[in-house]
Amino acid sequence: MEAEMAEVGTAYVLKNILTTRQTGPPILPKGEYGTGFNPDMPDTLPSWLTEDDLAYFVSKFEKTGFIGGLNYYRNLNINWELMAPWNAVKIKVPVKFITGELDLVYTSLNMKEYIHGGRFKEDVPNLEEAIVQKGVAHFNNQEAAEEISNHIYEFIKKF
Repeated sequence: MEAEMAEVGTAYVLKNILTTRQTGPPILPKGEYGTGFNPDMPDTLPSWLTEDDLAYFVSKFEKTGFIGGLNYYRNLNINWELMAPWNAVKIKVPVKFITGELDLVYTSLNMKEYIHGGRFKEDVPNLEEAIVQKGVAHFNNQEAAEEISNHIYEFIKKF
């Protein structure tokens, strides 16, 4: 994967990831779309992502590469084993959950049902609210920065 990413370049990979509106889990179909899971990558950046922002991210990933993130996914089975002692542990602090309606995690198999069907509330008993932002994808802190800040402010000011 690292070789395929290197072939198209760091800027392409990051722009492809950051601008995706494709829902569901990220799938990198070899040969079909190249090395990206965003077949509809726009020519221009969205309003929330500047060329300077992209250049900054590119400069950081050019130093480190993508291996850390890729290794996390390569290691999922071991991660599950390592986290087993915390299986079924409830999160008991107050929580406000915020996601975008186009987020690739939120739109993954059974995730909406988990969040809105009561099982999330069972695991997080002090869940105060689950916010789903319209028209927003995975990078909601950047796509809707002011709205996210307002949600965080309204949540923490009561403590």
